[in-house]
Amino acid sequence: MKIIIRFQINKIKANSAGKCSIRCRITYNKIRKEFSTGLFINPDFWDGKLQLANPPTEQNNIINKQLSLIENKIRQAFLMLQIKETNFTVNDIYSLYKGEKIAKEYNVIEYCERFLKQLKRLVGIDITDATYNKYENSKYHIKGFIKWKFKAKDIPLKELKSQFLVDLEYYLKVEKNLKQITLNKVIQRFRKPIRVAVSEGFLIRDPFMLYKAKREKKEIVFLSVEELNTLENHQFSQPRLQEVKDWFVFSCYTGFAYNEIKKLRKHHIVKGFDGELWIEMIREKTQKNMAIPILPKAKTLIDAYSNPYDDKVFNVLSNQKYNSYLKEITSIIGINKRLTTHIARKTFASTVLLFNDVPIEIVSELLGHSSIKITQESYGKVVQKKVSEQMKKLNEKLNK
Repeated sequence: MKIIIRFQINKIKANSAGKCSIRCRITYNKIRKEFSTGLFINPDFWDGKLQLANPPTEQNNIINKQLSLIENKIRQAFLMLQIKETNFTVNDIYSLYKGEKIAKEYNVIEYCERFLKQLKRLVGIDITDATYNKYENSKYHIKGFIKWKFKAKDIPLKELKSQFLVDLEYYLKVEKNLKQITLNKVIQRFRKPIRVAVSEGFLIRDPFMLYKAKREKKEIVFLSVEELNTLENHQFSQPRLQEVKDWFVFSCYTGFAYNEIKKLRKHHIVKGFDGELWIEMIREKTQKNMAIPILPKAKTLIDAYSNPYDDKVFNVLSNQKYNSYLKEITSIIGINKRLTTHIARKTFASTVLLFNDVPIEIVSELLGHSSIKITQESYGKVVQKKVSEQMKKLNEKLNK
């Protein structure tokens, strides 16, 4: 791409001596940058076509030499930027001509990698390896999209517009066959480095400003009171299935994820301010402190598996075997739901807490949600169902 350098004067704006300012206009990539050269000339002596001061008097020769130096210096700046093989603007050419420091221009993937490098240092402090890997996975999808859409390894960060996100969503949905909830997570994690880029001044406008993710209404699946009782009361002849069932039931009464059950130690069980036993530990997903009161059925399971020679509460199998045995349990007891720790956690929130009149604010706290809004969006229908049941009981009472 070429650079165009032109000098011009404004004959209307002459100073008291009747001379006009000579201005320089740089045009690059169809964008102009105009500035004053600090030189003045009698408008009668300016030849716009030849870009010279005429006739060749001593004063005019000085002006021509100065203009030639300015042009050469601009072209040198332009050449230096071309050698760097990075994207630059007409303002960058002007800044380099003036001897000013040019701000670093990042590409999209390049900046994401910079962000991830900083994020990596927070593993074990603020985030887990699993969380970091999710951001890496998001970068992988962004990289694939850029290659698919732009036929390039990377594109300038400053070229990001809201249309980029619309096209990205299409790519993830159509080309990668991701479900709405999954692609929303990919885009949500991409949003984090972009916000940082905006705050650091590498992006003037946030491309996410007008972007609104499509929400997928997800039905909350949990065990009913009857299903939970059936599971609790069933005694398996095979010890491995009995153990896995007990661990799952423990999740139903604590809201614990698989990793939290596996990492649970006796020293995590403490006497609380109320004189009751609580579990205090770091939640795996958020890396934040959590405190869960130990309900009687959870206490029974802790006591049953307690080993005086081991600090572990449960000797949990691998996640793969745990899920495999849960499938066996499902088929044996005839529950028409896929048992997972996610369902156990939702059973804790719904069947154990909300159906027993525990306020949603407390449920939100026990689940470790960052905002009660998350709890309301997820369990709003459960609350409505409970209200409906209470209203039916009230109607029956009033009609007696």
